[in-house]
Amino acid sequence: MNYTEHEKYMLRCLQLAKKGIGSTRPNPSVGAVVVLDGVIIGEGYTSAYGGAHAEVNAIAAVKDKNLLKKAVLYVSLEPCSHYGKTPPCADLIVTQQIPKVYIGCVDSHSLVAGKGIERLRSAGCSVTVGVLESQCREQLKRFFTVQEKNRPYILLKWAQTKDGFIAPLVKDKQKPVWISNVYSQQLAHKWRAEEQAILVGANTVLADNPSLNVRHWKGLNPIRVVLDKNIQLPTEATVFNGQVPTIVIYHQDVDVANTHLYANQSQRKHPLVFLSVDYLKPLAQQICAVLQSQQIQSVMIEGGAKTLQSFIDEGLWDEARVFEGEVSFEKGVEAPILKRSPFEIQKIHSDLLKTYKHD
Repeated sequence: MNYTEHEKYMLRCLQLAKKGIGSTRPNPSVGAVVVLDGVIIGEGYTSAYGGAHAEVNAIAAVKDKNLLKKAVLYVSLEPCSHYGKTPPCADLIVTQQIPKVYIGCVDSHSLVAGKGIERLRSAGCSVTVGVLESQCREQLKRFFTVQEKNRPYILLKWAQTKDGFIAPLVKDKQKPVWISNVYSQQLAHKWRAEEQAILVGANTVLADNPSLNVRHWKGLNPIRVVLDKNIQLPTEATVFNGQVPTIVIYHQDVDVANTHLYANQSQRKHPLVFLSVDYLKPLAQQICAVLQSQQIQSVMIEGGAKTLQSFIDEGLWDEARVFEGEVSFEKGVEAPILKRSPFEIQKIHSDLLKTYKHD
């Protein structure tokens, strides 16, 4: 694909921004580069939450600040114009007298939403918006979903056999039955590091006793979210070991204060958070609402089939990633049904990875 000069610099912004995905929440991960006469003289991406934004890091990387008065700034998201954990980036750009700014996409957050662009233009800065806009929005999809849909970004993930089963009907041991290969399993752990939370139902905890961490990848462990209607799962389940922040979603009529899980709070490094919903009504929308109340930007739904299908049936999902392994079960728990064609099909060694997008 042939890219214009401006698009090439924006691609570099996107490359830089990838480094911050998973560590900047609730801020979006943004990339920025400073260019002078066709040469990048400074670049940066958003620091971990509470730290400097991409523009600040890129400008700080320029050794001779006098060069900024003749330079061009590229940034994948509109510079902020309000005080938060850090001062407004738009003000810094104006102060440094950078004459031209190219922006990937407008920030839809109510505190910004064009105000950063307006601040720059009112100070005499030439601003161009929309460079690789679709690619910038795709990278910032978690952030934009929260802002525009008032819910977390929902990623569905499962592995199924060649004959369409997600699990055997009967298991001998309380551990996963692997359908996908080790390369796919490592990739799934990379995905976990990119999402803020990971959700499973009670049946998955009972059948597999999962850890739901990123042990096969480097990154932050996602917040565990467990659906436990009557709070009956055993205390010794790994998801309740307190090593990772964990949310338990239970039925609203349960007296949570008198349950065994609530009673063991003092023994955990991270006390459990209990959130109630009405299990007699469709769950997906309610789950989205309670996770939004906890400022969770994205969640990976890892199963089982009933939980995954509930999000599909309510139309509350953004992306689905489905591994198809080489094994066959002949009978078992049927995989969720997505009535659409894959957006993309990739080969992961012996597995097929099918990616679906919800328009």
